[in-house]
Amino acid sequence: MQKNLEKRSLKLNSLKNLKSYAILLPITGLIVFLDQWTKAIVRANLQLGDVWSPFEWLTPYARIVHWFNTGVAFGMFQDKNLLFSALVFLISLSIFIFYPKLTEDDWFLRIALSMQLGGSIGNLIDRMTMGHVTDFISVGNFPVFNIADSCITVGAIIMIIGLWVEERKEKSRHLNQDKYN
Repeated sequence: MQKNLEKRSLKLNSLKNLKSYAILLPITGLIVFLDQWTKAIVRANLQLGDVWSPFEWLTPYARIVHWFNTGVAFGMFQDKNLLFSALVFLISLSIFIFYPKLTEDDWFLRIALSMQLGGSIGNLIDRMTMGHVTDFISVGNFPVFNIADSCITVGAIIMIIGLWVEERKEKSRHLNQDKYN
């Protein structure tokens, strides 16, 4: 009888943990798919260094450029591929372990971590399969980047906004408590 209760409790906890990944897995999966799909299109249609733009007048401002990167986002810290692969693996594992511990109403952090995990895995796939990350989005004089880089950056911005919102809520709660005490 005790073993049946333990098995049932374990099963319920497993379902609860799986449910906690209901936001993480679809967002992460979609980002990895879009990132790898767009990189494959670029690699299949442009030689390394080639530039494509739908309109000549747009080329100075925005274009597709087949490029690669052995560093991190926006070309920083080149030729540290093994180090970054190990870091991304550890960070991804940490996100996966930490994610179920988030409160259900912390949407900012849930979405931010999902985007960062998706972007990290997208670039990790490139590092593991090709030894570098394919970049292709070129805007003005800004370093060339990709979907994964964008998701990591936007995820960080969302996280900062979420922390700011939570901080303001906390300050408001303290002010209200002080007001009635």
